[in-house]
Amino acid sequence: MKTLKCALLGGVVLFPVAAMAGELNLICSADVVICEKLVSEFEASHSDIDVNMVRLSSGEAYAKIRAEARNPQTDLWWGGTGDPHLQAAADGLTAEYKSEMLDKLQPWAQQQAATSNYHTVGVYSGALGWGFNKDIFEKKGIAAPQCWSDLLNPALKGEIQIADPNSSGTAYTTLATLVQIMGEDEAFDFLKKMHANVSQYTKSGSAPVKAAARGETGLGIVFQHDAVAQAVEGFPVEVGSPCEGTGYEIGSMSMVEGAQNEAEAKVFYDWVLTPEVQNMMPSAGSFQIPSNASATPPKEAPDLSKIKLIDYDFAEYGSAERRKALLARWDAEIGSLPLQ
Repeated sequence: MKTLKCALLGGVVLFPVAAMAGELNLICSADVVICEKLVSEFEASHSDIDVNMVRLSSGEAYAKIRAEARNPQTDLWWGGTGDPHLQAAADGLTAEYKSEMLDKLQPWAQQQAATSNYHTVGVYSGALGWGFNKDIFEKKGIAAPQCWSDLLNPALKGEIQIADPNSSGTAYTTLATLVQIMGEDEAFDFLKKMHANVSQYTKSGSAPVKAAARGETGLGIVFQHDAVAQAVEGFPVEVGSPCEGTGYEIGSMSMVEGAQNEAEAKVFYDWVLTPEVQNMMPSAGSFQIPSNASATPPKEAPDLSKIKLIDYDFAEYGSAERRKALLARWDAEIGSLPLQ
């Protein structure tokens, strides 16, 4: 907030007038530490813009933006898996914007923008896998899982956590990945069998590996960089990558259609795509692959060239029709099952 000083001009007193700073209403779908880091750094370098940030998982963010479509309360949505961003684009909930930074980005980030007709853009990437607590596995004599099929091991009963795909982009990516690897019916059969080993379906995608780090569960199905973050903090977490292949995310960013603070949203949008900003992310525990081609990938980040990645179909599984159908089937066949 800035205040104009009193002045006396021609005998007329000008009383203090509040000069409102610009505002930005931001949804952040990454870990809260990352979100807070972005906000503090942005406000430090843009003192004329106040950021109102709320942290929501990808599914929650999409639902909020959709619910507010007639009267948008959000200007910009940063982070979270790309599928719900693509659905928001298809639903007309987000606005077209070609950032001045677009041609400085990795091909996969530019492709994400092109797929959405420039209603979203890639901001980071990371592979799906799991993190498991080495101490728990050693104590219980459980072999480290190497493949998706190993998650059906009866020794893992009650030791797996995964998020709910309705609220979590991580879990939806898992669902879509298994469908692409196995086929839809086979994937749901696998999930039904794995349900016997699941202790909890969390709201947040990174929560399962945080629980594993604390010793509350044995294994969390997450993006591998989230498991790396726990290992870097000193927890006994080991990262796993499925032998059959795995999907990956293109974390994305979208400007909301009808945003009240469009100019401020564009300032943040361009700023967060710079290499300087993306290079500071590891200091907040973020070990994804950055989208700016000039940014330096964190040394701790999983090497995507050594991971068996599937040809993940972002256009199909980010479409509104496909996503809604898969979530409805998950609710009917998996979410309705009682936990053991």
